[in-house]
Amino acid sequence: MENYADLIQKQRNFFTQGKTKDVTFRIEALRKLRSIIKQHEQELMDALKADLNKSEFDAYLTEIGILLEEIRFTMKHLKKWAKPRKVKSSLAQIGSKSYIYPEAYGVALIIAPWNYPFQLAIAPLIGAIAAGNCAILKPSELTPQTSALLSKLISSHFPEEYISVVEGDAETSTALLNEKVDYIFFTGSVPVGKIIMEAASRHLTPVTLELGGKSPCIVHEDANLKLAAKRIAWGKYINAGQTCVAPDYLYVHSRVKEDFLKELKQAIHELYGDNPIASGQFTRIVSEKHFSRLAKFLTNGTTIHGGRQDLSSLSIEPTVLGNIDWNDDVMQDEIFGPILPVLVYDNLSTMIGEVTARPKPLALYIFTESEGVQNQILSGISFGGGCINDTVYHLSSPYLPFGGVGESGIGAYHGKGSFDVFSHEKSILKQTTRFDLPFRYPTTKDALKKVKLFIK
Repeated sequence: MENYADLIQKQRNFFTQGKTKDVTFRIEALRKLRSIIKQHEQELMDALKADLNKSEFDAYLTEIGILLEEIRFTMKHLKKWAKPRKVKSSLAQIGSKSYIYPEAYGVALIIAPWNYPFQLAIAPLIGAIAAGNCAILKPSELTPQTSALLSKLISSHFPEEYISVVEGDAETSTALLNEKVDYIFFTGSVPVGKIIMEAASRHLTPVTLELGGKSPCIVHEDANLKLAAKRIAWGKYINAGQTCVAPDYLYVHSRVKEDFLKELKQAIHELYGDNPIASGQFTRIVSEKHFSRLAKFLTNGTTIHGGRQDLSSLSIEPTVLGNIDWNDDVMQDEIFGPILPVLVYDNLSTMIGEVTARPKPLALYIFTESEGVQNQILSGISFGGGCINDTVYHLSSPYLPFGGVGESGIGAYHGKGSFDVFSHEKSILKQTTRFDLPFRYPTTKDALKKVKLFIK
């Protein structure tokens, strides 16, 4: 394994020069990044097609357009975010002024996954740049065309002492983690997240972990079934279900189960046609290993819709499974594929209890017209974030920080959240020299009595 100490030291030396602390420098870097993405849009689409068979529509919507909007939003607000902000001082600190100074950590290591290989590398980079850090990107080896293009674009437009891309497999990640960096941002699975956190603990390096889990989607009896079906089918099967916030399983009220499933099958047909595999437009599974894992789930329960697979193209069509319970293999871990198990409930409280008995999910989706039901679920289940009467769409808002809780992750980003996650908030109290408060000193007569007048 290569030693990356020299690269990290180069970045640390560059950071100490103070150039990245200049907000104008950061905005110019973001402007350059935006220009790179726009100029190489077709190359990016071609790479994503080669790696994952993503259609141009999906590639632009989920990998390119979302980043352009994130950069635009960040550039617009960065000057305000970067300013020290004044906060209140307590009565005991009379005469003083209190401020919070956002400051960059230094060298940030960003380890990106394969499912959205461009977006999930660049989105955290936007935050790292905005906060004034240097950054090392480690893209996934499972999407080699996108990773190679990412490396080419970054290296040809940014000096390596500022932003660098390091390609390689898991051993490369291990080698990078053996070095001391100032911040680690990881997106990926829960098991690997535990490895990342363990490695970070050796240097007491702060981390953000964007993980996953089994995100439930609840369809209550009063839901708009047709609209729910369409939005669930879109959120589940986009990117062939290889989305950390995709609905992992459905909980459908028994009174509307049959009607909803009819609508769901119709929605899948409308979105993906009679034979999604043959169309050549459906995203493929990233590797044979992942394909084999998913194919085993197709034997669980009964197939309500779909179920066809093709090893040669690593494709599995949108599938819905019925007669599923929590003992089935498909319900043990995050599916991360185009397979949607359906469970049924009658009692809302019982269903909430079954969800909360498992690790906290990254996302949760509720389809109901009842505010009472919405509030009961929102207050009864802990999860990272989600939607009411929609799926996945909360990711697209720069005003909504995105992240997990418990086993689904640590920290949140997007919009100002991205700036915040890569910034340390340094607290500063500016004390007056015009006068001094004598009661703060123990030698003052009746000092304790006077202190108690302010601190009770």
